[in-house]
Amino acid sequence: MKKMVSMACMGLSFLLLACGTQKQKAESQAPTVVQDGIRFCESTYPYDGGMLIANFGTEQLNPLNTEGKGYILYYKEGKTSTFIPADGNLSAPKGMYIGKGHLFVCDVNKILVYNLDNREAAPRTLTLPEGCLFANDLAAVGDTLYASVTNADKIFKIDISDMEHLGNPVEWFTVPGPNGLLADGQSLYIASYPADGNTQPQHTIYRVADVAAPALEKVIETPGQYDGIAFSSDSTALYITNWAPAGLSRVDLNTGTVTPVSISLDQPLVGPADITVIDQHVYIPDLPNSRVVVISE
Repeated sequence: MKKMVSMACMGLSFLLLACGTQKQKAESQAPTVVQDGIRFCESTYPYDGGMLIANFGTEQLNPLNTEGKGYILYYKEGKTSTFIPADGNLSAPKGMYIGKGHLFVCDVNKILVYNLDNREAAPRTLTLPEGCLFANDLAAVGDTLYASVTNADKIFKIDISDMEHLGNPVEWFTVPGPNGLLADGQSLYIASYPADGNTQPQHTIYRVADVAAPALEKVIETPGQYDGIAFSSDSTALYITNWAPAGLSRVDLNTGTVTPVSISLDQPLVGPADITVIDQHVYIPDLPNSRVVVISE
């Protein structure tokens, strides 16, 4: 009997230890929700050990607005501060890129270029052709910057080799609803999103293996309303966001397996947009909910 009691106590101890470990793990995996100062955030981008967060700043959610209320926040170590103020230049800032000492920002029908050494100065403007109303994301391969325009089914390229004399956007390639972009060497990954909200089989995740000879290949077959795209920290997978159904998934680049990522939130994701992965954490801007959800990989 004594032995049985001892074994029972030992078993209970192991159970309590296991439960405690699981609880600690659950607590460590609980998402962080960033909301301070955020108003309709579409995009994130790593900068100086922290994160830039692009906001529309409007009363109503309108990704094509021209109200001039847009701004960019800087988030680091739990605190947010203003990086680019709402000074009338930005309206619906979306995808960002930093290179050659400058911040490039997609904004409706143009790309704004800020000098990081003088952020207070007026940005330069690269205007897209007429009808290109949904400039969405940016990615660079060498001295060429690629810009997706979702409603036009086109990706443009911009010569950034000489920052004093930036090239005008030039049409590069036709892609169904190009949204999020991700560069990898000479390759470009593209998340496809239907600008009219009507998902078709062609709206999926693509890869252009060589930007010098562009040809589309599907990474996955499942159609969706894909927005954000980023590599996992170990570069073995892609994280992708989808608006329908709203969520985050992980794509194994070796097998092509798509695995939904479970995120425990009181209010589920509604519009997960342009994500970033740094330091084994995924930063997910939830556009309609005006928040950035941060999870561990």
